[in-house]
Amino acid sequence: MKFGSLDNLWLFILVPISIIFFIVASKSKQRALLTFSESTVLNKLIISRSIVKQRIKPILITLAIIFIIVALLEPKWGIIEKEVQRKGVDIIIALDLSNSMLAEDIKPNRLVGAKREIASFIKLLQGDRIALVGFSGNAFLHCPLTLDYGTAKLFLDTFDTESIPVAGTNLGAAIQKSIQAFEGHEKKHRVLILMTDGEDHEKAVMSAVTDAKKQGIIIFPIGIGQRDGVPIPFFDEQGRKSFIKDQSGNIVLTKRDDQLLQKIAAVSGGKTSILRPGHFPLDDIYENEILKMEQKEFTSSLHKQYENRFQWPLLIALFLIIIETILDEKKIKRKEEKS
Repeated sequence: MKFGSLDNLWLFILVPISIIFFIVASKSKQRALLTFSESTVLNKLIISRSIVKQRIKPILITLAIIFIIVALLEPKWGIIEKEVQRKGVDIIIALDLSNSMLAEDIKPNRLVGAKREIASFIKLLQGDRIALVGFSGNAFLHCPLTLDYGTAKLFLDTFDTESIPVAGTNLGAAIQKSIQAFEGHEKKHRVLILMTDGEDHEKAVMSAVTDAKKQGIIIFPIGIGQRDGVPIPFFDEQGRKSFIKDQSGNIVLTKRDDQLLQKIAAVSGGKTSILRPGHFPLDDIYENEILKMEQKEFTSSLHKQYENRFQWPLLIALFLIIIETILDEKKIKRKEEKS
């Protein structure tokens, strides 16, 4: 047996409260009878009332309360199988894992902010398959297309700037790796969300974008961080913070290339957006773009679940209340007593 709403367990405190109430009420009733009734009248009242029935009535009410609370806990038992038909879109999120993602213009840094945004996005999915690609100087498929959102989140947690050994920001490699991840599936219902904060060589990128368009992939480029250059932090073995410098000793600044992102979106038919503090572009893309796309029907599957049985304790409670209502406290007179 399982319960669907254990939040209502606190209601069991009503059981001892009701018991105390009935005990106090019974004693108050007895004191009232002794105070306001003459002895002869009192004897007739006591004789005409059944003590057993008087005690049964509060027991019935208390049991009814217990069964009502059990019903509110939503008990479930007995496994049933339901055929689930899923509809959705195939979505790949390619996330930049270059060192520039450690820049702190998004707190605590760009990478952590991007991962939080992706985790929030995964919660919105309704039957869509998702895959994760990490890239810097090269690209790697971390999680293939799946309906298992829990597994996707586990892979997302492993993303860091050391996941890809080759330094740099190779957007072309990220797009090509995503194209490969889509292979074997229909050439539609395909979305690539490309999240980056860096720059790349336009020629290589646009060649990959053209290939993606031929494969029916719509790309939504997401720029991360500020457009103006910001320094890239570096921590030594002692945890001391400094900033990455070039060979001349100048601090390296990472700049977002909005013009390139806009070209990628224009060619592929997507839409560009910016991830910055207080702005959550993936939610907007899913609700206003992806949900409006043609949905793909995935293979149906059998889903096992416990069947709700709350109606049984509710019926028992109702039965107990009815019995308590019609139960008369008067004694049943025997034939001898009537004569």
